[in-house]
Amino acid sequence: MANSDADKLMIKADKLTKLSFTRWNADWKTATSLYEQAAVAYRFRKDNEKAKEAFEKASKGQEMISSPWDAAKHMESAAGLAKELGRWNEVSDFYRRASELYRECGRAQPASDALAKGASALEDVAPDEAVRLYTEACEILEEDGKEQMAFDLYRTAASVYVKLERYTDAATFHLRLGVAADKCNAVNSQCKAYLSAIIIYLYAHDFQQAQKCYNDCSQIEAFLNSDQNGCAMKLLSAYEEGDAEEIKRVAHSSAISHLDHVIIRLARKLPTGDLQEIKKEAADDAEPLDENDLT
Repeated sequence: MANSDADKLMIKADKLTKLSFTRWNADWKTATSLYEQAAVAYRFRKDNEKAKEAFEKASKGQEMISSPWDAAKHMESAAGLAKELGRWNEVSDFYRRASELYRECGRAQPASDALAKGASALEDVAPDEAVRLYTEACEILEEDGKEQMAFDLYRTAASVYVKLERYTDAATFHLRLGVAADKCNAVNSQCKAYLSAIIIYLYAHDFQQAQKCYNDCSQIEAFLNSDQNGCAMKLLSAYEEGDAEEIKRVAHSSAISHLDHVIIRLARKLPTGDLQEIKKEAADDAEPLDENDLT
């Protein structure tokens, strides 16, 4: 089908959606079918700008005829074309709208997936917006009691924060993953998340927060009895002693080798900062590591 034919379909569809003296009711069903045909034709001919517009209108049409699932699918198609065109604001807006439409259908998983697709598309060009989308995607699954389906989203969001050097936010996401894993009885994922958070704090030269994180997480029996706990304790002890070689040795242990690759890279760069200063601070601290102290 030539572009001119697709243009005619669009014109005809637009007329069917507009009221006039001779048309008192919009014919959205027929118009939507025409928009869909035009969208496919434009996309086939790689006219992405017009294809995007046609999919937007097809999505609107499916909404008008009470078919939010198909409306969401078309909105995702528009979002994909917006990505190819470099329309980053539209990428975010369209995937968000698709997510809303999926939620109208009561479908949490595709609603979360739509946001995750948008986040993935925006990681390099708009990382802050990408993290917001990942966060919303996680929240949708949490609200639906599907925390386990969000594990990869937590990890990916944390990795974006590491790239942005926002280490506290990155650690927070791993702690959120730990809480979600606890609800699912996913002990291995839970313990790995807590160890990851401690490593991030150490990489960011925040020994005190790493120590507090260890104390807090050790209140959870699953972590207290884990290999990851032992690894974290060895790391913190090596920091307290100012033993750079021991830190490097622990950083190459199997407990760390099984973490996400982003965390492994951070661990293999330890120790960072002034190790002797950290040792002095640890020595000056009146309170030693106390697994029973959550304050």
